[in-house]
Amino acid sequence: MIVMKFGGTSVESAAAMNRVADIVIARAVSGAVVVVSAMGKTTNRLLHMAGVAVGGARETSLALAEELRQMHLEETPESVHEAIGSHFDELVELLKSLSVLGEFTPRTVDLISSYGERLSSLAFAAVLRQRGVPAVHIDAREMIVTDSRHTLAAPNFAETNARLDAVVRPLAEAGVVVMGGFIAATAEGVTSTLGRGGSDYTAAIVGAGVGASEIQIWTDVDGMLTADPRVIPGGHRILVCSFAEASELAYFGAKVLHPATVLPAIEQDIPVRILNSRNPASSGTLIVSDAPPSSNVAKSIACKRQVTVVNVTSGRMFLAYGFLRKIFEIFDRFETPVDMVSTSEVSVSLTIDNAARLDQIVEALGEFSSVSVEQNQAIVCIVGENIRHTPGVAARAFGAVADINIRMISQGASRLNLGFVVAEADLTPSIQALHREFFSEVDPATFGD
Repeated sequence: MIVMKFGGTSVESAAAMNRVADIVIARAVSGAVVVVSAMGKTTNRLLHMAGVAVGGARETSLALAEELRQMHLEETPESVHEAIGSHFDELVELLKSLSVLGEFTPRTVDLISSYGERLSSLAFAAVLRQRGVPAVHIDAREMIVTDSRHTLAAPNFAETNARLDAVVRPLAEAGVVVMGGFIAATAEGVTSTLGRGGSDYTAAIVGAGVGASEIQIWTDVDGMLTADPRVIPGGHRILVCSFAEASELAYFGAKVLHPATVLPAIEQDIPVRILNSRNPASSGTLIVSDAPPSSNVAKSIACKRQVTVVNVTSGRMFLAYGFLRKIFEIFDRFETPVDMVSTSEVSVSLTIDNAARLDQIVEALGEFSSVSVEQNQAIVCIVGENIRHTPGVAARAFGAVADINIRMISQGASRLNLGFVVAEADLTPSIQALHREFFSEVDPATFGD
């Protein structure tokens, strides 16, 4: 049994859904669970119309909902039009309530956001049935149980796995189960979500829960590449990499994979494959526990834009303990994750990619230290298992970018990555120089076209 996840562009229209149906029919020979994202930009449209309603423009928000209703009716099988209509009737009532209340809470954000996947999964199950596939639709909110941290909920794996094993696995062994990604519910049945991009995570959770032989993430690119294609078009496709490498690449900006995706797969040792729904003949990228040896030092160069560097200095903390604890307690208090850290006795530099609560963080840090902030920065990260075994990697990397001002340097404890920070304006030349240095020649067993 396999789990197949398809993103929003893969199911954005009737034509796209039929292309995906071709793929499912060709590959789901021993049963499958198909996880789908919302059609196209549906989630963005839902959140926009909700914001319009909260702002008091009720009629405008209802008009936007009607446009989205018509799009779904035009692109989906007639057999589910009644169910789709019911979903939109609920959505309209919710928008009316929002226009009166004028408040958009995280719990309501989750409820509004859930409609996209609820609709797309209903529709795709109907497409498969039209094609003669014994497909069953299951609302993911009945299977994925989470805590109540709305907009970024954490799964309760014990309860989730029990439900998946009891309900989804037997149905998938007999045919195809279709579920919406990203959406879940608390133990009390309140709609929650796993965070934007969480459909990948859903696929991994389901794969682990049903004991899948492989988890397939179908996107609109041929797999993971040696660099962001927006920076270096025509980079090399990674044929195979390790879970550890994929995790680092995903966390530091590789857009084809959600950072949390590989965690349930690692625990169950389930291979993950990144594939292209518009080019199903490609073998994509295979992610496994232990990748075969490669003659290349690096697997890829990841990058993360719109990064903020926070520099914290306090002479009072010289030879004192507790400095780092005090700093990170503040980031914890304001729920702001830290990406990279570089430390000395009395100063710490760190990066964040969410500056929503930066002013509060700076004010709190200022109670015991001097704080400076550098915005419009970017992280560049060289990732590869061989970095830990190969001398001179840092010398090669910094030699390649010798003409660029490096703002901060960090090598992870995993020793799988070498990361540094540059001004965002220097991101493209940095990656281009590093790509020439590390990928001018590639191991054909590790990289493809």
